Amino acid sequence: MSAAATTPTTPETGDLLYSDVEEDLRASVRALVEKQAPWDAVLRRTDTEDPVDTELWKRLTQEIGVAGLAVPEERGGAGASWREVAVVAEELGRAVAPVPFLGSVVATALLLGTGEDELLAAVAAGERTAALAVGATRGAGRPVPVTVERQGAGDLLQGTVTAVIDAVTADVLLVPVEGGVAVVEADGDGVTRTTVESLDMTRRLTDVTFDGAPARIVTGGDVAGADVDGALRIGAAILASEQLGLAERCLADTVSYLRTRHQFGRQLASYQALKHRLADLWVAITQARATARYAARCAADGSPDLPVATAVAAAHGAEVALLAAEDGLQLHGGIGFTWEHPAHLFLKRARADALVLGSADHHRTVLAELVDLPA
Repeated sequence: MSAAATTPTTPETGDLLYSDVEEDLRASVRALVEKQAPWDAVLRRTDTEDPVDTELWKRLTQEIGVAGLAVPEERGGAGASWREVAVVAEELGRAVAPVPFLGSVVATALLLGTGEDELLAAVAAGERTAALAVGATRGAGRPVPVTVERQGAGDLLQGTVTAVIDAVTADVLLVPVEGGVAVVEADGDGVTRTTVESLDMTRRLTDVTFDGAPARIVTGGDVAGADVDGALRIGAAILASEQLGLAERCLADTVSYLRTRHQFGRQLASYQALKHRLADLWVAITQARATARYAARCAADGSPDLPVATAVAAAHGAEVALLAAEDGLQLHGGIGFTWEHPAHLFLKRARADALVLGSADHHRTVLAELVDLPA
């Protein structure tokens, strides 16, 4: 038998298991988040005028380096990959942590395709925060409402972008415009940020208005459009991992509750009907983990299968997270419907995430086009 015949082949999906490095990263993030932002602290923050835990974000970026994981070392980052970023997203989703991680991921993905190495390094180090000024529900391929006016030697922006993710605390806004992407100082002249009411109180949305805001165009032409769509696609892939972490937390909390509560002299977890529901949810979460891990792996490897992998992960992950949050709330009984229990935080995040960066229906439509299925 030839050596080639005895050599095992690597599946096309690659290794989707978590590495030791990824598990160590998970442990570090979880320990910090559980200490700094337990669910009761997250709940208290929703009643304040300071919706973002800037201290937690500072520690995550400076002590663990979560903002620079996907940035090469020669450009000021940690030199890891989007796989490690996905692990962080799982943990932050598990805790519904009120930090601007998703906005940072999308902005970083865009900056990686530009020559803005100084800004990229500052974002990777946690010295500055950046957000991509597109609507929260926008998927790839959709237009933006901001125009550029040429005035002397400078460029001025006009227009309004509604419901921008993580813009409330951003230092820099990356604004897609016709012919390029503009860098704008968020606190600069001509920029107005208005926080809007949103279902998810742990991730506030912001309307951003540009009225003659000075801007610097950093890239232009068709390449800019591809960069923006690519950044949104990376964001959707990482969001699927956030939804996975949230779903896993909901299942774990529900199983723990049913094991401790009794009704009619029996442990609730012993009822066959409840076992079936939890088993079905476990299977769905296992499938969501596979799709999210594959999307993260494709992002890390620059695989041409990334658009398909992201569409599958985003469509499935959104529905599984929502199912886990809804089942968790219901199976907790009366306590699950109270403000003093975290179930509503998970449900609101899951419901909001189901619309962020494209709904499940949007991603299924994208998937149909990618695999050439008729409408």
